[in-house]
Amino acid sequence: MYKIVNKKLLNEAVVLVEVEAPFIAKKVLPGQFIIFRIDEQGERVPLTVADYDREKGTITLIVQMVGRSTKMLGAMEAGEYLQDVVGPLGIPTHLEGLKNVCVIGGGVGCAIAYPQAKALHAMGAHVDMIAGFRSKDIVIIEDEMRAVADNLYVMTDDGTYGEKGFVTVKLQQLIDEGREYDAVIAIGPVPMMKFVSEVTRPKAIKTIVSLNPIMIDGTGMCGGCRVNVGGEIKFACVDGPDFDGHLVNFDELMKRNSTNKAQEQHDSEHCRLRGAHNA
Repeated sequence: MYKIVNKKLLNEAVVLVEVEAPFIAKKVLPGQFIIFRIDEQGERVPLTVADYDREKGTITLIVQMVGRSTKMLGAMEAGEYLQDVVGPLGIPTHLEGLKNVCVIGGGVGCAIAYPQAKALHAMGAHVDMIAGFRSKDIVIIEDEMRAVADNLYVMTDDGTYGEKGFVTVKLQQLIDEGREYDAVIAIGPVPMMKFVSEVTRPKAIKTIVSLNPIMIDGTGMCGGCRVNVGGEIKFACVDGPDFDGHLVNFDELMKRNSTNKAQEQHDSEHCRLRGAHNA
């Protein structure tokens, strides 16, 4: 059992939970993920680790409450326990040798982009960070991102905070101004990662994206998380979740991610929040 030691609502749809998981906290690196289950009847849900504290033995998860299990997790309080937390899974992001990097987060993807920026900052790299949100009321972890970035650019679709426009607008502007990046790391909605990759393609800027396909076991056995990268089938759980954005077949990924959309919507609307056995 894994104790929730801290919970904080970041906005009406996103919650931060800090979970006691000392063995995971000891080994996890930026880019890796865990799979949790609420209880014995619960589904397996993958979440990238947003932060960790090796001394306290805790990991931090930032969760968008959109489906049955994430809503159930959001309804839990500090002092309650998760049945299972498995990890760290996946391959850590390769950050070695990067000196000048632009890290881009879209929405709750900022929670996954943050540890990348934090690690790069600790390594002495110059970090520009672009954080994109629909509007001011859903901006999350701004102070944390600002603390690990040489420059933080907050973008909102409606212009209610920061600068108006998509993250790709700011990225293109920075490139046009002459910023020379060793790499761009983009994490967020699949369409965002696709268009970031198109912005960087003309100058062949190394672009790393973190993929979120349908996943079940997280160990490469089920094949559910297969993605098309450079014409080859890869499994996001063991070959990723990071891939070269210029090689990913984003259109195929978006199609596969929407396969169970109707069932997920029905399940979410008919669940009760205090346990899968009550659903």
